[in-house]
Amino acid sequence: MTTEDDKDKRGSLPEQLTGPLLVAGAGVSGEGIARLLVACAADVTVADANTATGQALASKLGCAFIPLDEAVAQVDRYATVVTSPGWRPNSELFVQAAAHGVPVIGDVEVAWQLDQARCFGEPHTWVAITGTNGKTTTTGMAAAMLAGPDREHPLALAVGNIGVAVGEALYHEPRVDTLVAELSSFQLHYSSTLRPRVGIVLNLADDHLDWHGSFEAYAAAKAKALHAEAPLVNADDPVVRNLAPEAISFTLGEPAPGQIGVRDGYIVDRAFVDDNVGEQSDGKSQAEGEGLVIAPVEGISPPGVAGIADALAATAVARALGAPAHDIAAALASFSVASHRGAITHRGGGVTFVDNSKATNPHAAAMALKGVARYIWIGGGQLKGAHIDTFLRENAPHMTAAALLGVDREKLREGLANVVPELPVFVTGETDKHRAMREIFEFVASVAQPGDTVMLAPAAASLDMYKGMAERGDIFTACAKEFFPSEESESAH
Repeated sequence: MTTEDDKDKRGSLPEQLTGPLLVAGAGVSGEGIARLLVACAADVTVADANTATGQALASKLGCAFIPLDEAVAQVDRYATVVTSPGWRPNSELFVQAAAHGVPVIGDVEVAWQLDQARCFGEPHTWVAITGTNGKTTTTGMAAAMLAGPDREHPLALAVGNIGVAVGEALYHEPRVDTLVAELSSFQLHYSSTLRPRVGIVLNLADDHLDWHGSFEAYAAAKAKALHAEAPLVNADDPVVRNLAPEAISFTLGEPAPGQIGVRDGYIVDRAFVDDNVGEQSDGKSQAEGEGLVIAPVEGISPPGVAGIADALAATAVARALGAPAHDIAAALASFSVASHRGAITHRGGGVTFVDNSKATNPHAAAMALKGVARYIWIGGGQLKGAHIDTFLRENAPHMTAAALLGVDREKLREGLANVVPELPVFVTGETDKHRAMREIFEFVASVAQPGDTVMLAPAAASLDMYKGMAERGDIFTACAKEFFPSEESESAH
């Protein structure tokens, strides 16, 4: 609970937020930003193309409203434009802002500036976690490792695109010390002064190129997470490694000095061990220079290479902040992967179904499929400009069949035909989300054999047909249960 002493320690608005502020958008994100700024007594005007929505929000918060077209024409009246991450850099409002020298910043940047200005008491410790894939799982793992022993009053909180919004976390009760933030390339693009205590880039591959315009611009946005006191990178990803060659890194291989890695089936720290030799979670002694044994990789959720990589990254974050080995091991032992991220959601008729609907780009899909010897693949959706040739060349030979849906299904079909022309491939042109998945499963039922694994790892976004990747995964699992009753259900008839 915030005390009167805490209130006395609060600072004033940072300089960039003292003038008239224009908040772009009256949606959920825009409302969160505006609410935060109004609570800090900022001069806020909300702009939105929907006059009724914008006026309702302004009335609710006690701030001003301006229609979007008027805001574009009068943007020079404002000191700063504040945006939610959904707005593209080439939006007319931002083009005009740039032309008039008005800076555009995002929700994370606002939260960072307010926190550093002590508008909500003592500044928090910030961790920035980004990458093309694995952000949510790594963030959840790291927050659990840093939470401390009291589950009712944790020391760390997962925020950003997971759990609590970053701005809301500033006044979260009970107050936490550390904000472990999952940050998208959009949020980082609009962050100009963010300097977290720890920043990590997990991996980089083609994604959101339609938004950023190029891979170079996308990578540059992600690299902002490394403007940290302790930057961390993935040693196994050459693009990421080159962003900060001297940084401490994590690897799926055996760790060299300055790395977190895997040796003899255990996560081992050879980066943060100077003062911790002998502190191992298993109670065994450790010779100097061999590193600190943290936890076994067996049993990590989600299973497989992707889950181990996420655990290594989270361990690097936690060790950078001084977390002891036993806290990290305990967190990994109890951690459960969030939905739609590689969990087995059904078994029936001898067939196993894995929902990795969160694999919304080729890189994520490749990680999801890695380590599975043979499978029936379900893919398709919006490729968002991503290149698929390498993904198909490396993964198609492991497929026994493929079923495709979504707006970019033909690109995937053509790619598969070039790599494995003999592969049985079904393509549905159905645009109804339920009928499309049912057609997919009619095909799967015709080709699946006992012992097969069916992988939903679409390599594409879902918004062409579904409300989001969660709905896509839910419908996949519902069809799996309908078409392949579990052994218990079969025996009940």
